[in-house]
Amino acid sequence: MECDIKKNQQFCSCTYSSCSKRGKCCECIQYHKGRNEIPGCLFPPEIEKTYDRSVAAFVKAHS
Repeated sequence: MECDIKKNQQFCSCTYSSCSKRGKCCECIQYHKGRNEIPGCLFPPEIEKTYDRSVAAFVKAHS
């Protein structure tokens, strides 16, 4: 299955619009996993805008 970057970009909720990984979900997940972070698309909008991608911020947002 090929990645449809244009389609992914339409649904990407990350507000960091200049990211080179925007719409490239596989790259985004690998990047954040390597930094022990969670991709922004999994956060509620108000938390995503803080750019805190830490696991602690994710847990706090979902508890």
